[in-house]
Amino acid sequence: MNLPNAITMGRIALTPLIAWLPFTTSWSARLFAFVLFLVAAVTDYWDGHLARSRNLVTDLGRLLDPLADKLLLLATLIPMYFLQRHYQFVVTGEPVGQISPFLFETPFGRVSLPLWIVIVVLGREAFMTIFRQVAARRGLVISAIGPAKWKTTFQSIWMGAAYFWFFAFTLAEHRQWLDDRSWQAFAWFNGFVGVVSMIGAVVLTVYSLWLYLRRYGGQVLRAV
Repeated sequence: MNLPNAITMGRIALTPLIAWLPFTTSWSARLFAFVLFLVAAVTDYWDGHLARSRNLVTDLGRLLDPLADKLLLLATLIPMYFLQRHYQFVVTGEPVGQISPFLFETPFGRVSLPLWIVIVVLGREAFMTIFRQVAARRGLVISAIGPAKWKTTFQSIWMGAAYFWFFAFTLAEHRQWLDDRSWQAFAWFNGFVGVVSMIGAVVLTVYSLWLYLRRYGGQVLRAV
């Protein structure tokens, strides 16, 4: 067990907290969730760089690193979807739909996280995991391409903006800041960052998948 693998395992251990803490009603717990997400996102880059720069790449690391990435993606998208879908349901004698307070706010309206985006993002990751495994069994190594790396960057910004919003809105509601002009300006800025990065992540998710299929699909199919 070397240092990069230990960092990766620590990242895996953080994912249950990252998934659970946003569902609490405490602003401090949601702040902790945001901090843990930042730690996981930074160490995602750091452990790989450390392994390559110090020649510590191992078979265990090759197995754990993509697993940690997929678990982190799942752990963040689940609370994001349930907190940012357009309607939430509360029990007051009977189910009643109400607009979620955690939608991204923009000058043009509030933006939710639709289910189809979650399906596209997770479906792409599941497909590429299987696609890479099939290719590897036939001796074809599929390396990460530029648009896929940018996709990961946009995803991290989008998810970071959402997690920060969960904390910030809860704190503002607790401190009764929601009617302040300065708060509205911040809400629009955070919403703009979140929506633009979400759109960028979705576009790059589809585009990078298309590039992988164009470059490697024929080789994988010929090898079947």
